[in-house]
Amino acid sequence: MKNNQVEEFKQATIAKIDQCLDEYLAGLESYPVLKEAMRYSVDAGGKRLRPFLILAICQTFKGTYSDLDLQAASSLELIHTYSLIHDDLPEMDNDDLRRGKPTNHKVYGQAMAVLAGDGLLTTAFEWLSRLELAPAIQIKLVHALSKAAGPEGMVNGQVGDIQGEHHQLTLAQLQRVHRGKTGALIQYACYAGGLLSNVSANQQDALKQFGIQFGLAFQIYDDILDVIGTEAELGKKVHKDQAENKNTYPGLLGLEGAQKELRHSVQLMRESLEVLHQDGIDISLLADFLNYFKIKDKA
Repeated sequence: MKNNQVEEFKQATIAKIDQCLDEYLAGLESYPVLKEAMRYSVDAGGKRLRPFLILAICQTFKGTYSDLDLQAASSLELIHTYSLIHDDLPEMDNDDLRRGKPTNHKVYGQAMAVLAGDGLLTTAFEWLSRLELAPAIQIKLVHALSKAAGPEGMVNGQVGDIQGEHHQLTLAQLQRVHRGKTGALIQYACYAGGLLSNVSANQQDALKQFGIQFGLAFQIYDDILDVIGTEAELGKKVHKDQAENKNTYPGLLGLEGAQKELRHSVQLMRESLEVLHQDGIDISLLADFLNYFKIKDKA
């Protein structure tokens, strides 16, 4: 794909993800305030990075994606949004701004925010489990998403992040935290896209490595933006990490060291894509994810 085709595909696909999410949530038979609170955070915006990654992989390997692929991908966004609602609670990161809007608990109260997050988490699996996918694929997706979102994945990383506030982590420990907290759902997206596309074992391994480095790069970049970004640019408060004694890449390595680590992860992402390119795969859609990180190739 040429650059303009990649951008057109991205915008069209994100619009379809938004529509798919709206239609699913509108059909829930829930108390109006619960449905409203759930939709508030889902509709707050965002890049739809994780579901888009699934569909970009499907497009790359199959030349298209199906309605079932779209719904399977969109269910992942519900998990991601639930995690943001709970992260923003006073008991967690205590944020009052998300994507430029008041956080869920600031609008609906803490109890309803907890329940809205619970609702998004559980209905994501209900949605995924009732899709008319091949049973073997469906079981693998449900199992992989459960593991990625749970106490061996995202939740485990969140615990490590909280416990790390009381002492300084090594680089290896920090990477372990963020492979769970930030990286687990991104790795799942790569796995799900490969599974839905019936890729080879070698290609699935390349996607796995791409996802691991993508998750690390995403968190490093987020940490850097907390130092150099503005609230207007990011839609959330900045300079919070240092004030709350969070373990971050700039805090551990310095800003220049964090930028170097970011470039390293992005280079490993690029090398994973090169494995696919050597198989004759058009990697232009996936290579566009490298552009998320606004860095130079060299220091």
